[in-house]
Amino acid sequence: MNKWEVLETIMQEGIIAVIRSETKEKAIKVAEALKKGGIKMLEITMTVPGSIDIIKELSEKYKGQDIVIGAGTVLDRETTRLCILSGARFIVSPHIDIEIIKLCNIYKIPVIPGISSVKDIIKALEYGVDIMKLFPGEIMGPQAIKAFKGPIPQADFIPTGGVNLNNLKDWIKAGAVAVGVGSNLTKGQEEENYELIEKTAKEYVNEVKRAKKIK
Repeated sequence: MNKWEVLETIMQEGIIAVIRSETKEKAIKVAEALKKGGIKMLEITMTVPGSIDIIKELSEKYKGQDIVIGAGTVLDRETTRLCILSGARFIVSPHIDIEIIKLCNIYKIPVIPGISSVKDIIKALEYGVDIMKLFPGEIMGPQAIKAFKGPIPQADFIPTGGVNLNNLKDWIKAGAVAVGVGSNLTKGQEEENYELIEKTAKEYVNEVKRAKKIK
């Protein structure tokens, strides 16, 4: 997948699963459960032990399939390069780091930096960012997207943090092109209940479809 195909898939699917686990083994099992549940965009955060190896393993495992592996909680240029060389097809960071953005542009990899102000948004747009991460979502709420898109309608957002089945439709209605969901989606991994994760994934996929229809 090239950059534009990845961006199109993000907007079509409408959901990115944010994977945080205590071990590499659990993260891989969570990814498989999410895949079975119909989620195609999988973000492996750098807080997971062995995260780079996980990205490489999953990228090779799902090569040729419509599963897109990305990296999240990326804090610096060096980690960005390791993720890209290991197979990450998109990069997510909790902040704006110009060096991360520039490197992703060189490799033509979508980068989704975290923003929380108009200043952040303008800065991201100046450096060619296509989609921004509204973070933390639980603090800002869906109304933030409407507020930002008033003066800056060309900006596109993915809220992360606090997105759940009850408010997902509110985020989409407010103008989010997709949502990032973590613990609310992967609940059950502590008990290694991967069937629950698969079931929850299906519920989120269906809710995104419903939300996009009534948008």
